[in-house]
Amino acid sequence: MGLFDIFNRQRQNGHDHTMAVEAAIPDIPETTFIEKAKPEQPEEKVIPAFNGGIHLLYDFLDKNYESKGYNDALMNPDTTHLDQNVIALKNDLERSIRKVKTFYEDFIRQINFHITSRSRSGMIDTVEELTVKKETAESHIKQVIEIEEQAKLNEGVGHGIIISYTRGFRNGLAAISGHIILNKNF
Repeated sequence: MGLFDIFNRQRQNGHDHTMAVEAAIPDIPETTFIEKAKPEQPEEKVIPAFNGGIHLLYDFLDKNYESKGYNDALMNPDTTHLDQNVIALKNDLERSIRKVKTFYEDFIRQINFHITSRSRSGMIDTVEELTVKKETAESHIKQVIEIEEQAKLNEGVGHGIIISYTRGFRNGLAAISGHIILNKNF
């Protein structure tokens, strides 16, 4: 027996060393560690740049309240339900108006600070740009106040959501009547 025969000799139980290693470790499939499919890209959330300006109010006003009224009528065809939902819509409109007004009031305060600070530093172009932004914000806040005043008088775009919701609710009531009563044969 030579010096290197120690590696080639068989064990006493009849198995050699290499067989024991192969039997102990099974083949691992390639898919365990390697992904061949491309990973799906997560959907990116689109964050609007306005964060609470007049666009928030217009998004609220642009929703389809007619279909909401229609569906509400199908769920609960009671006119007290209609009245409660009209009040809730008015409250939602008022809350949206307050959010937008607060946003612009805070924004104008920040702009005023920057105008004062940058004018002390002699940054004339920056001050002019900030002044334009301030004028735009003031214009938007005037529009919001106008919408608010019209809504209080049940006029204008703010009242349009109430008209739309009421029309949808009444169409829902008509659909119920049409389905239950008018389709019956006597």
